[in-house]
Amino acid sequence: MKTFILVLIFFVSLVLTQKTFSQSDSTPAAPFAFGDFTWMNGQNRQKTFPLSFANVNVSLYGDAYYNYSFNDPQDNTQTTSAVTGRHNEFTLNQVSVGLESNYENVIGRILLQFGSMQSIVQETDGSVNHGRNTATNNFKFVKEATIGYHFNAWHGINLEAGIFMSYIGLESYVTQENWNYQRSLVCDFTPFYFTGMRLTMYPSDKLKIEPWLMNGWQTYDKWNKDVSGGLSVYYRPKEWLGFIANFYYGSDTKNEPGRKRFNHDNSILMRYYQNRLSTGISKAAFSINTHYGFETGGSGFKADSAYFFGTSVANRVWFAKDKLALTLRGGYVTNPTRYLAPAPTANGFISGYSGDDGYSLKITEFTSTLDFMPNDFFTFRLEYLNRKANVPYFAGSGGTTSPDGWLPLDPNFVPDLKTSENRIIMAINFRF
Repeated sequence: MKTFILVLIFFVSLVLTQKTFSQSDSTPAAPFAFGDFTWMNGQNRQKTFPLSFANVNVSLYGDAYYNYSFNDPQDNTQTTSAVTGRHNEFTLNQVSVGLESNYENVIGRILLQFGSMQSIVQETDGSVNHGRNTATNNFKFVKEATIGYHFNAWHGINLEAGIFMSYIGLESYVTQENWNYQRSLVCDFTPFYFTGMRLTMYPSDKLKIEPWLMNGWQTYDKWNKDVSGGLSVYYRPKEWLGFIANFYYGSDTKNEPGRKRFNHDNSILMRYYQNRLSTGISKAAFSINTHYGFETGGSGFKADSAYFFGTSVANRVWFAKDKLALTLRGGYVTNPTRYLAPAPTANGFISGYSGDDGYSLKITEFTSTLDFMPNDFFTFRLEYLNRKANVPYFAGSGGTTSPDGWLPLDPNFVPDLKTSENRIIMAINFRF
């Protein structure tokens, strides 16, 4: 961690010693402005921003879904998903309103959020129980809030602090940006936000390098005393090709400062066909997102069993001048000690179902998504999802709450878990 801090200090020093561009100097090209990257998985597909003004950008976002699991849990609770939390109900998933400004190189950004996804993501952050003067309610309505400064060096350098979205994993916290509504397994297992600071550097208009210092892995506060670190690298040499690599290192086990977590993911995105005017196939692309990580040290399992590996491969074809799109995705994860796995019940995994190796978790998935996009601002989605695990992991007909499916939780109740699930999701969203 000391090495990481020294590297960050070096980059900050580099920023401060860079020549700033005066009015008489030629303005460098804006980062990634040489092409249209709205086709990419995990990327906002808006080409225009109607609520942009001179120094302020206003954003509005709405997302709602209907999720049906053929396991039909009686408590209507969809488990093991960081997107869909309810079954057989119409659900307002997320509504967001935001303001972004960059005046006289001062950066200000705030996006407020409301909706059911907060119960799945933000409200599970246990780091807020570390002492007093902190609570999830202090921050859970803030999707992103940063304060920073823009340096006129290279093709732009931003230094920011606050709450910002995590780039670990290809797919976004904002479902509109993803090719599928339900995120892939590998992305559901990784963080969606960080609290800390970041330095975003664009040495060229095709490259972004972004080191981070954070409190922890999807936390508002710290589990221990150490600072966590990370790095994100985006390289887009062509409009039709992109590469991503992300890294994380930190201490994220309660009262175990000696236990360290490492995670790495990398992605390849390629658009291999385009004919915008075609009423048939107008575009085609694929993405491959692969993750590897481990935990080691302290009193926990060693890295040879406390590891995480997963991959997600998606292919998307657009039709009718990009008004329709079909995405097919397959994925796999293994996380033997389950240190990243979303818990299938309020009390974790059911005892007695630990697998032949004593402690195991392996899951496969297949997803098919049909999108109707009449314009850049609205999407209707119809999705089919199949997932299978080697241990009971998905909510069954008996649910995971109590014998009658209602709160409070019954400590003597044995949750009903199955090794597979099939779901249908209908969703709509808008974004301006």
